[in-house]
Amino acid sequence: MTAAYPKHSPRPPVAGSVTYLLLNLPAGIAGFVLLVTLGSVGVSTVIIWVGVPVLMLAILLARAFAEVERARVHALLGTYIARPYRPLPDGGQKLRWKARLSDTSTWRDICYLLLLFPVGIAEFVLVVTLWAVSLGLLALPVYYRYLPEGAYFFPSYDLRWITVDSVTTALPWAALGVLLLVATVAFTRGMAGAHARFARLLLGPTSAMTPAAEAVGAGHVTPRPVAE
Repeated sequence: MTAAYPKHSPRPPVAGSVTYLLLNLPAGIAGFVLLVTLGSVGVSTVIIWVGVPVLMLAILLARAFAEVERARVHALLGTYIARPYRPLPDGGQKLRWKARLSDTSTWRDICYLLLLFPVGIAEFVLVVTLWAVSLGLLALPVYYRYLPEGAYFFPSYDLRWITVDSVTTALPWAALGVLLLVATVAFTRGMAGAHARFARLLLGPTSAMTPAAEAVGAGHVTPRPVAE
């Protein structure tokens, strides 16, 4: 019997949060391209039956992708997401595919993978911008002398409202960088936690499935192995 995983992590680790949010962009691109490409090919060729196995492949890959996402959320954010799928029935492939298609978890997986692309773009931009600005300000007393003309000009070299050309003039900006870094850490954790809840909503079991899913996760119930 294995111990139950914690269902959520109220304070995901900073490094895990940054890594997870940055990886959401390439993961979102991969999932979106995969589903849109296979879906388009499958739908356009379904009339000659070629599209049927293509669409079946798309569904299987979507489920596999969702499994990777559940593992990624758990590994980097500490949030456990139970598998939400109903057991596949005994019998032929027709019955098993009917069960897959009637399982709302299949369609929630697809919905998550499609949404991960725009969500990943927003998260990537926010994380890169906030961390770059805060760390850039924090390190300004070190690197300003290596900039062109040995100084930092704000907002640009053509429009010099503020000039930083000494450690003394750089220290206030470094102090601002410290404050912004603290806010960035809190914001990054909050954004990662929000995404973990979003992932649990779409990739995890619904409220009706939760007791059974938690029992399986805790080792109280051993699900019958099925080949998907």
